[in-house]
Amino acid sequence: MTGSEASPSFRLAYVPGVTPTKWVRIWNERLPDIPLTLVAVPAAEASALLRAGEADAGFVRLPVDGADLSAIPLYTEQTVVVIPKDHVAAAVEEVSLAELADDIVLHPLDDTLGWEELPGKPAIERPATTADAVELVAAGVGVLAVPQSLARLHHRKDLTYRPLSDAPESRIALSWPEDRTTDLVEDFIGIVRGRTVNSSRGRGTAPAEQPKAKAKRTDGRGAGRKPAAGSSAGSSAGKNARGGSGGAKGTKGARGAKGAAGAKRGKPRRRP
Repeated sequence: MTGSEASPSFRLAYVPGVTPTKWVRIWNERLPDIPLTLVAVPAAEASALLRAGEADAGFVRLPVDGADLSAIPLYTEQTVVVIPKDHVAAAVEEVSLAELADDIVLHPLDDTLGWEELPGKPAIERPATTADAVELVAAGVGVLAVPQSLARLHHRKDLTYRPLSDAPESRIALSWPEDRTTDLVEDFIGIVRGRTVNSSRGRGTAPAEQPKAKAKRTDGRGAGRKPAAGSSAGSSAGKNARGGSGGAKGTKGARGAKGAAGAKRGKPRRRP
């Protein structure tokens, strides 16, 4: 692991459609002294932003651009088709690619699905962004296939969406520059992966090992002896060590010696 925890803050990038609220809340609970700053970034620019050091880590859409970026795949999104509410496909629960053969399927420049072959009929011009494509769908120009989170992000009352079968899907991953895997990055990886604060890779492991260092007494009376189970037994062992015996037998022996000494002192002497 490289880097240190000297950074005054942690910058987290995220692409449209990702909602990092849950992970940010856990971060604020565990590391309240290190503020987390969110950086919104278009999907196509996320890799360049991380590589330029403008964020410590980020939620991106796979594949990442370049072998110098590490990535942990998190989940795969359902692909849906955004349609007007009066579209014929609004009457069914799921739409297949073949059913879009007669529709103009818009393909924005920021598309994240990576089509091998576009379905339906191509538009005369590609919209610049997904938001522009949604406006065209509302105007009745065509339909749009996107990850479900983007359909929700650009929701309109006059539009709806349906699951699209046989379509490519988009995967979300946590990514960061491989040569800048700092302690703070490791902390955030642990949060995303669901590790507890006392997990083996967390920061809370050292205090759990401290009781092992107290297993032996350090005073001269019981040096080298391990305390018995329970505090009372350990105390008895310390007392018995002074008498040269341990455990119940040592206690009995000590009492026997004391009793014998008492009997000797109380025996009457014969006068000459």
